[in-house]
Amino acid sequence: MATSIRISLGKRQLTLLQDGKTVRTYPVGVGKIATKTPTGTFKIINKVQDPERRPGGPRSVYGDFWMGLSKKGYGIHGTNNESSIGKFVSHGCIRMHNRDVLDLAKRVAIGTVVQIVP
Repeated sequence: MATSIRISLGKRQLTLLQDGKTVRTYPVGVGKIATKTPTGTFKIINKVQDPERRPGGPRSVYGDFWMGLSKKGYGIHGTNNESSIGKFVSHGCIRMHNRDVLDLAKRVAIGTVVQIVP
């Protein structure tokens, strides 16, 4: 089965697809006007639990999980500001609730195709 991700910037929604059929949708925060999220087709190139977090320290701005995209410097990640989800707020990355990014990370592999549309 082919797993893929489609992100609608306008709807601020990430959809997980299996063989083209919706499995799950998640609300996301995306890039603000000055730092828009890039559109196009990319792939997940890495997955990192607790990015930039020091043992016993607070969550980093990337939250509980980071999935890097083939577009250098961009990724799908959690957040240390859950109220930002559903808004145009990031520097171009796709922000998710921490519980959602952890759920998504279990469902996708490195190499998963990510399509970002306006």
